[in-house]
Amino acid sequence: MSLSRLSTFRLQSLINCSVVLFIFFNFFQPFVHPLSFSINDFGRDANNILYEGDAAPSSGVIELSTITATDLQDIYCRTGRATYAEPLHLWDSAKLADFTTNFSFIIDTVHNYTNIGDGLVFFLAPVHYPIPPNSAGGDLGLFNTTTRFDKASQNQIVMVEFDTSNNSWDPLGTHVGININTISSVVNARWDALGNSGKKAHVQITYSATTKNLTVFWTYEEYTDAAITSLSYPIDLRKVLPEWVTIGFSTANGCARERNAIYTWDFRSNSEELSTKKKRRLFWIGAVAVSVFILIFGVAICWLVVKRQKKRIDEHGNDSNAVASPDLVWQALPRRFSYEELVAATNDFADDRRLGQGGSGKVYKGIIQDLGCTVAVKRIVPESEHYEKVFINEVKIISRLIHRNLVQFIGWCHEQGECLLVYAYMPNSSLDTHLFGSRTTLQWDLRYKIALDLATAIHYLHEDAETCVLHRDIKSANILLDSDFKTKLGDFGIAKLVDPQFRTQTTGVVGTFGYIAPEYANGGRASKESDMYSFGVVALELACGRRTYQDEEFHVPLFRWVWQLYLAGNMLSAADERLDMNFVPNEMETLLIVGLWCTHPNNKERPKAGQVMRVLRLEAPLPQLPKDLHE
Repeated sequence: MSLSRLSTFRLQSLINCSVVLFIFFNFFQPFVHPLSFSINDFGRDANNILYEGDAAPSSGVIELSTITATDLQDIYCRTGRATYAEPLHLWDSAKLADFTTNFSFIIDTVHNYTNIGDGLVFFLAPVHYPIPPNSAGGDLGLFNTTTRFDKASQNQIVMVEFDTSNNSWDPLGTHVGININTISSVVNARWDALGNSGKKAHVQITYSATTKNLTVFWTYEEYTDAAITSLSYPIDLRKVLPEWVTIGFSTANGCARERNAIYTWDFRSNSEELSTKKKRRLFWIGAVAVSVFILIFGVAICWLVVKRQKKRIDEHGNDSNAVASPDLVWQALPRRFSYEELVAATNDFADDRRLGQGGSGKVYKGIIQDLGCTVAVKRIVPESEHYEKVFINEVKIISRLIHRNLVQFIGWCHEQGECLLVYAYMPNSSLDTHLFGSRTTLQWDLRYKIALDLATAIHYLHEDAETCVLHRDIKSANILLDSDFKTKLGDFGIAKLVDPQFRTQTTGVVGTFGYIAPEYANGGRASKESDMYSFGVVALELACGRRTYQDEEFHVPLFRWVWQLYLAGNMLSAADERLDMNFVPNEMETLLIVGLWCTHPNNKERPKAGQVMRVLRLEAPLPQLPKDLHE
């Protein structure tokens, strides 16, 4: 036997042994694994909360609903949802989990309006259960007209509702209810929503695997109502819910508004108790098995990595069935797709599915059948320099980020020499196609909101993300618009994670001409301020409807043209002619001055994203720009 074949045989033996030990250990483990967490501040440290619809963190609180908008239509028929990122293993063939959750909330019915919203719910549902279409109002973001009374098991939803509105299926008056698979409560108790509007409620929901009883208790810090404050219902959750479930909160409203906010949330689950003797035996079996498994598996992985690196040096690019890079295997990422899945989703990357092309690859429209959703599949061009590095960088960064103004990352694939990224599909394409292309002209209120939402996204990347992220390629083509024209910042292929103790990082210059800050272009010093320069350019493009640079011999850069009008006291003439003067003059002036402020040639004089947000919200005064700003 050759040395190579002997090494392969030994490796296979090691792997087989480790697999047997792994299976043996897991066989003797309790099958239902506990979940436990406690969150008292939904700020920058609460990265394990997923937000959908209008839900978002604000000042350490989850705001499930939007109650302020310049156009009341923007707050009607809305939904919001916040869920815990890790699913709950509720049961298996032999075990059923107990659980207890405590949370505090405020429902403010906004008394200066006669109508109120529809309340909020705590729910358990299948993992990745989407917000159904047309689920606003009394359906509370979990049902719609097709499913609200369908008692069939495919609904698989258990919820506790704090219902502030009377619908045809509700009992008389506001109430707390327990709902099983439908929008109608199986049991309910009266609850004074109006009398307790704006007060903080404390709720405890428990489930006993022994008695199969679901119970909810609620009270207020200033509770004076002598009505029932508890409710219970006997139910075997194994007959209603799948083995793995998502837990979280949902809200919705119809033609009214209401504030629904979660202040604290803790949760703990545990499976039915094992005997003390069995626990002790399992502990020692597990300790030995894990130790041996870690040793063997570690040796095997090291051997594989060394061999793989050598093979890639010798035969770079020749392995058509390569698996994901070791840098990705150990990341806690969203779903990993197979190459065949994405080929089927995009009709083999057909030309009629192509949405566009960027510097690092092409983007295709696809349909993921088992998820029932339309996606955008980014196919990174293998011929491009460092294409795998670009792919790994984008996956590493975007998988850590969750924000309503960032494009939702769904998954990835690294097979057969292909690097593929899967994102939520944006039906209204990118901002540049509306400002400079043939698409419908964006009205002023939408443009102003896009600028504010973009500043919000940058503030999250710079200040609220777990690690500071420099995007390095903020431009109109990377600002995408969903079906409701909500802003989504995308393309993190050249973004960079930054140690917060360093103000700048020197890197190779990447990005797009016209959007790159001068100190970054000249010295490669990427910083928060260089991102803000790019934001300033986009702000001016939004206001003026012009590209920052034109392919003309005597073209004047956009910021310099606006600056000349500013000095002449005629800045509003910079407004996009297609708006036909349909804009708010104060807002137009604000956006133009913010654009000039952010493109200040001295990076130390540029504002932070948070400052820009306050100015755009008219919560802070406009800056005084120096007369020699762009001389």
